[in-house]
Amino acid sequence: MASGGVARARLAEERKSWRRSHPHGFVAKPAALPDGSVNLMLWNCVVPGKQGTDWEGGHFPLTLHFTEDYPSRPPDCKFPAGFFHVNVYKTGSVCLSILGSAWKPSITVRQILIGIQDLLDNPNPDSSAQNLCCKLFIEDMPEYKSRVRQQAKRYPSLV
Repeated sequence: MASGGVARARLAEERKSWRRSHPHGFVAKPAALPDGSVNLMLWNCVVPGKQGTDWEGGHFPLTLHFTEDYPSRPPDCKFPAGFFHVNVYKTGSVCLSILGSAWKPSITVRQILIGIQDLLDNPNPDSSAQNLCCKLFIEDMPEYKSRVRQQAKRYPSLV
């Protein structure tokens, strides 16, 4: 099977598994093509903010862009451009070890999304992607938390 076939077969299995059982509040589905079929290489997702955190109440849109090299290589995970988080670049790209140096082909879409949800409230300032955000996180936690809560309000649940 060609590498693209491996990627699509794996993603088709992950889609089936997700549809059978997925974490409450999360959404992960392949994008639709103009003819109504699905594009397994691009997934539209929603990551809910954890209860009891400043992210609570937010349902954050995220795209997963897979290449033909998946699962040997991780997907590119992006929030909307300008997303406010220490480990999210201004372009929306997520900086997370399991999407880089700690990637393993056994990591699933479910694990990626749960890892990103955990990252929301547990940023890593040692791997900062946004200088202002990191500075606020380190030097002005009340302002950082205020901006996080504002962002959560910008992305309410659509359900």
